[in-house]
Amino acid sequence: MANISNVIEQFLLRLLDDGDNVSISRNELADYFSCAPSQINYVLMTRFTPARGYVIESRRGGGGYISLTRLSDDRDKLLDELVNLPVSAGMTHTSAVQVLCRLADSGIIDKDAADLLSAVMADKAIVAPSVSKNSVRAGMMRALAATLLKKEESNNGGHKNV
Repeated sequence: MANISNVIEQFLLRLLDDGDNVSISRNELADYFSCAPSQINYVLMTRFTPARGYVIESRRGGGGYISLTRLSDDRDKLLDELVNLPVSAGMTHTSAVQVLCRLADSGIIDKDAADLLSAVMADKAIVAPSVSKNSVRAGMMRALAATLLKKEESNNGGHKNV
C-alpha cells in the first residue's frame, strides 16, 4: 500500500492538472483521507514548497481553507525571485537542492551543474563559524541567479528575452 503522504500529494497534483490553483478545506481533505489535518500540513509543507514551484496560502476559519498555486516556470521571473531572495531568511541545503532541481528541470542549468552546485552548498562545504550557513547558502543562490541573468543579457546583446 502507498504511503498516505504520497497519496495525498498525488491527489493534489491531479487537482492542479485542471489549473494552476486549487482551494480546498484542510479538514475536508483530512476527512477524505481519514487522517489528521496535521498530515495534510506535513504534505503541504514538505512537498509543495516555493522551491518546488508552489505557493500555499492558509485561511483560518471555515475548516481551514488552503489555496495551492503552481508558480510559473518563466525563466526570468524565477531568476528575479532568486535575485531578490532575502539572505537574512537563509536557505537550508534541502531548499537549495529543490531550487537547483527546479532550475535544471526548467533548462536554466544542466543536471551536472545542479549536482556540482549542490555539493558546493552542502553544510560540510561551508566553513563559516560566525555566519549562518543558511545565510551563506542564500547569498550563493542570489549570486548564481544574478550571474545567470547577466549571462542571458550579454548573450542577447544587453537585452533580456521577453
